[in-house]
Amino acid sequence: MKRALLIAGGTVGGLGAVLSITPPQFGSSSTVAGGIQKTTPTPTAAPTPAAAKAAASGPSGTFMGDSINTQFGPVQIQITISGGKITHVAVPVYPNSSGRDQQINSQAVPWLIQEAMKAQSSNIQGVGGASYTSQGFYDSLVSALAKAGMK
Repeated sequence: MKRALLIAGGTVGGLGAVLSITPPQFGSSSTVAGGIQKTTPTPTAAPTPAAAKAAASGPSGTFMGDSINTQFGPVQIQITISGGKITHVAVPVYPNSSGRDQQINSQAVPWLIQEAMKAQSSNIQGVGGASYTSQGFYDSLVSALAKAGMK
């Protein structure tokens, strides 16, 4: 009976610890009291018709981000842009040398790709438990967007 209670207690405690991990926040932010970072949306003006037309015919091509070294290995992304919109994100290089790296990044990489596609910018949210991969992905994404002439 004691063993079952210890196992149940450990499972609940472990689950609480996993759920308490806050994913890293990227993009524009400001620091509030206590040094806590608070993410704030970047204001955007309504595009003029000329700007909307220019955006529709924006950059196109495939752009490789810089390879970013992290504590667990390099991260590098590749984006495909068509008419100023991100149409595909690939992550050909990411930490995967250990079983733990493979476990973490098999979940983190698809999430980060989804975030970049949804945001259509580098204003993404990282993955809790994959902070190094998230930061490397973000930095590589920023460099790929810069190479494409986008923010």
